[in-house]
Amino acid sequence: MSDWLVGHYNLVRALHIIAVIAWMAGLMYLPRLFAYHANATPGSEMDTTFKTMEAKLLGIIMNPAMTAAFLFGFTLIWIDAHTRAAGWGFLKEPWMATKLVGVVFLAGWHGFLAGARKRFEAGTNQRSSRFWKMTNELPFIAAVVMVLAVTLEWGAK
Repeated sequence: MSDWLVGHYNLVRALHIIAVIAWMAGLMYLPRLFAYHANATPGSEMDTTFKTMEAKLLGIIMNPAMTAAFLFGFTLIWIDAHTRAAGWGFLKEPWMATKLVGVVFLAGWHGFLAGARKRFEAGTNQRSSRFWKMTNELPFIAAVVMVLAVTLEWGAK
């Protein structure tokens, strides 16, 4: 199995990128839905529509995409650790540490959004439309930093 993975590194990397794109789309779209939902009258048809859209976006796209991104990402780390001369040492490189911090942030943001969706579902949202509009670019900013760190291998020895 490990030889197969090493031989298919580019396939695993492509699947990781596809999963990350789907996950990022959800991380940026869900707060935009919340921005509109925050202005909907509780119990209205629009409120019900937003609840359905948010639940499906999180459950059908975001959660599976995040799971796939993690699965393929960990597989890439495993392959790299077994094919690099330094072994697992690359995890200490500044570029990889930056990426891992970004991953932790995105996973935390995902959890925050999932909790917010539950509050919208329960009718207990306390956040304004303005809050959601101001924060919906955070995942994109994190992604820019992560992609630059990895592709340029910032601080690599």
